[in-house]
Amino acid sequence: MIGRNSFIFRGWQHWTDFSAIEQPPDMSACTIGQVAPLPDLAVAGYLDRRADHRFSQRNTGRNILTNLCKIEGNEESGLASVDLVLSLIELLAEAPRPCRLTEIARDLGISKARAHRHLRSLMTRGYVRQDAESERYEIAIKLMTLGDAVRERFDLLAAMRPQMSRLREQTSQTVTASAFIDGAVVVLEFLHGRNLIEFGVKPGARLDYHATAHGLLALAFGPPDLLPTVAKGPLKAWTSATITSEEGLIAAVEQVRRQGWASAPDQLMLGVNALAAPVFDHRGDWCGGLALVGSAQFITDPPAQQQLDEVLAAAAAASGNFVWKVKVA
Repeated sequence: MIGRNSFIFRGWQHWTDFSAIEQPPDMSACTIGQVAPLPDLAVAGYLDRRADHRFSQRNTGRNILTNLCKIEGNEESGLASVDLVLSLIELLAEAPRPCRLTEIARDLGISKARAHRHLRSLMTRGYVRQDAESERYEIAIKLMTLGDAVRERFDLLAAMRPQMSRLREQTSQTVTASAFIDGAVVVLEFLHGRNLIEFGVKPGARLDYHATAHGLLALAFGPPDLLPTVAKGPLKAWTSATITSEEGLIAAVEQVRRQGWASAPDQLMLGVNALAAPVFDHRGDWCGGLALVGSAQFITDPPAQQQLDEVLAAAAAASGNFVWKVKVA
């Protein structure tokens, strides 16, 4: 594909070719009112060619501008298509069940024909599948495989996963692992508990700083400028118990720093609590956390000492699993 600069340069080179015309006949000897001799109609031919040259210049300029507009239009159209495909993938990934074509087109604000065209392309690449009976669309296994491959790149997850399994066996509660990625607290992994009612959160979900145990860990042990920025708000009130004031959030974070762990009873959902402990890397810098998530009946506030000791021990063991890795280019 020719870039914009190359195209313009070639256009100007084309214009330069038109300037290679002969000079006009010498008229220096003429006085005012005299007419220069016209041997072989040289002047007339020259004027005709100059007129043709100016016309060609104008047309060449118009053509270049038209082509540039086409290129810019194609680029904008291409970017819009990329954005649409990504929105389509996110829509299917976040949907609680496979989606009908009409639902997809409606939610994305596009025609069914356009939605179907993009879906067929994604199906060809293995990112989307269609149920033969219901004709609904959903995410295919290829995206799940890619997601697992990316998550495996995080040393943090490799360090925490063995402790997650052990913690679930000890407590029977759902266990989550988080990390600080691109300025947000993100869930890397979760393991379902063994209770009748299960609590879970999707890997990749971003957690509010002020309303989750993982988020409070980030404010307490993460970047120094994070707490002042978040505390200025707005702080969304998920429930009547959610911390929504700057003073309340700062006090809660200071308590987390003193005790070395965080909980969030009724902060995100009434009757639900989480108990989290920080994980530090080989440099001693905070990089994520391990947490139990479940009913406030089983994860009490304040927490049972045995349960707290198990969470703290798991986080400490995960921190100890970090090793210095030398990457070879």
